[in-house]
Amino acid sequence: MGQPSRRLRHHPALRHLPDRPDPEVHLNIEQLAASDPLAPAWGWPHRFGGRAANVTAAPEYQATTTQLCGLFPFVAGSGSPTVGTPVGRHLLHGEVVCLDPLAWCRAGLITNPGMFVLGQPGTGKSTLIKRLVTGAVATGTIPIILGDTKPDYTDLVQHLGGQVIQIGRGLDRVNPLDSGPLGSALRKLNGTKAEALRAEVRGRRLSLLLALCTLVREDRITNAEEVVLGRVIDLLDERLQEEPTVPDVLSALEEGSTELWSAARARNEQAYRREVRDLVFALDLLCNGSLAGVFDGPTTTPLDLDAPAISVDISRIGAAGDKLLTAAMLCTWSYAYGTIDAAEALGGQRRSYFGVMDELWRALRGAPGLVEHADALTRLSRAKGMASIMITHSLADLDALPTEEDRAKARGFVDRSAITVLAGLPPRELTRVHEITPLTEPEQQLVTSWSAPETWQPGARHPGRGRYLIKTGERLGLPVQLTLVGAEHWLYDTDQRIRPDSGRQRQDFRSAR
Repeated sequence: MGQPSRRLRHHPALRHLPDRPDPEVHLNIEQLAASDPLAPAWGWPHRFGGRAANVTAAPEYQATTTQLCGLFPFVAGSGSPTVGTPVGRHLLHGEVVCLDPLAWCRAGLITNPGMFVLGQPGTGKSTLIKRLVTGAVATGTIPIILGDTKPDYTDLVQHLGGQVIQIGRGLDRVNPLDSGPLGSALRKLNGTKAEALRAEVRGRRLSLLLALCTLVREDRITNAEEVVLGRVIDLLDERLQEEPTVPDVLSALEEGSTELWSAARARNEQAYRREVRDLVFALDLLCNGSLAGVFDGPTTTPLDLDAPAISVDISRIGAAGDKLLTAAMLCTWSYAYGTIDAAEALGGQRRSYFGVMDELWRALRGAPGLVEHADALTRLSRAKGMASIMITHSLADLDALPTEEDRAKARGFVDRSAITVLAGLPPRELTRVHEITPLTEPEQQLVTSWSAPETWQPGARHPGRGRYLIKTGERLGLPVQLTLVGAEHWLYDTDQRIRPDSGRQRQDFRSAR
């Protein structure tokens, strides 16, 4: 074949060819045109094919529609963010919407990587978070499920090759006083850095111990008791070579050394016993009461930050009541944040983390003052390179907290979150949300339309299933429809125990693979 036919001479990729080209170059020109009559965006990858190594982006101009429509009538909005994990398509114009608090923060779209998710049960809140968890693993971010109460995330984390820790009686234990990797980092440091880290370890131990005693007593710890507990922690740190445990603290209190008498401002043993009586009973309940077998020994399975994802499954202890569940969540949060701080102190590879705090309301309502403990842990998430994702059903859950001070601090979680995601919610709930995150009238009507099915017909799809409104500050919200693909149908399914055929569908999918 020499010259291309008259028809092919007008092909866009062939117009620049000379009249008498090299026959070898045009050996397959007829086949090329027949199989691919239109050139790819970068041209055909062969000689004289118009190949471009780089395609320059077209210039982009931003202006109001009033100013720009006279110059270019085909104006369009700024579009949906394409930074992060694809979470669905825009309900109005079908564009792909991406979401990732850390990626958005790095791109300057938001000021902090906090995210608060609100929605009725069954609208797909966990499904959205699981999609973000999957995307985080794909991009090198480590998701940490800080207390899986149902469990919703165990199958997904195992599927991704991550670590699942099961907390409960006869299972894994968590030592509230375990410094974890912080202790290892402390032994490798000296001088000012060592002193600062030692003070941090002491503060974490005391803070969590106070939170647990507050939970058991359902009342705040007195100033005198806090001073005594702090002195006990110092004494155990001096005496023991290994990590102290709650039984060690209880034994030291019951022993009542002269140092503890001095800390309690007690002149004799009888006065000291009177001062620490309630504190001793609170610690004894952690060791021998309804919480026995969970917090009364060394940590059995430490967090593995080399795993692609981590889930702390506390669903086994949910049947023991909210008190034990709340204690497990508090310990999980504290231990996970301590592990991340240790990784930073050791100066290893800098990593990013996703901290997922599901069923937030269950951890905060246990006793007065627990909100303050959670607030102290999460306030500096940005400095740690960690995104905090908090999930609850309603702002009314936060109103059920014991004191007005706790309720105000809990509302601060929503205020500080740069991203608010709304699933189906009734109008009365949106009125509350509007006080914190401004919503336009159409946005409120849209979210309300997702809150309840329109028909009593069995098998009808819930209108809010997989639909979310993503709000950031004063910007217009992004209404998104999430569609599951492949293994997501069973990995993200939280209704497996309700539908009798879910197990068979999962087995069919695995067999097909």
